[in-house]
Amino acid sequence: MSIDYTLLAIFIPTFALVSSTPGMCMTLAMTLGMTIGVRKTFWMMWGELIGVALVSILSVIGVANIMLRYPDIFNIAKYAGGLYLAYLGLQLWRSKGKMSLSPKADTPPNVDAKQLVLQGFITAIVNPKGWAFMLSLLPPFINPELALVPQLTMLVLIILVTEFTFLTLYATGGKTLRQLISNSDNVRLLNRVSGTLMIGVGIWLALG
Repeated sequence: MSIDYTLLAIFIPTFALVSSTPGMCMTLAMTLGMTIGVRKTFWMMWGELIGVALVSILSVIGVANIMLRYPDIFNIAKYAGGLYLAYLGLQLWRSKGKMSLSPKADTPPNVDAKQLVLQGFITAIVNPKGWAFMLSLLPPFINPELALVPQLTMLVLIILVTEFTFLTLYATGGKTLRQLISNSDNVRLLNRVSGTLMIGVGIWLALG
């Protein structure tokens, strides 16, 4: 047997509980769900999932120890990513830019898919708390007496499926809120709510 199913049974609800909390990536998914819809938010999710998978794998093989000892590695990308998200949020708040909803909000704005993938990837990869969390969470669920690769593969698959599920739920919640507000002709309010959340995620990323 190459997988410890007892550890796996404990890991699934543990990570589900952690993933369901409204963290940085979940807030971003909800914000994008409000403005560009769930289907286009999937592009951000793919980038975020790639980033989470990379962080998970590197945490288990020990690279995260090096990264956390030299936090300056994160700073440039972290601040740049935070400023970029805050800039997008400011544009939303002022009802400008590609992500802003027009008064006729039936059609989501047309946003570049590569931009969304990069946005999700950066949010996941430059968050030091994410590295520290994976470094502390994953090793206890690795049985040293069994082969590493099958165990790590299974853990990463569980992480990705769980993250994707909750990202989709948050994005769907954002879309539902958008429909409620836009039906009341309060598109400017929706832009400002989305913009404020985006600015908050940017600050969270930069100062996290």
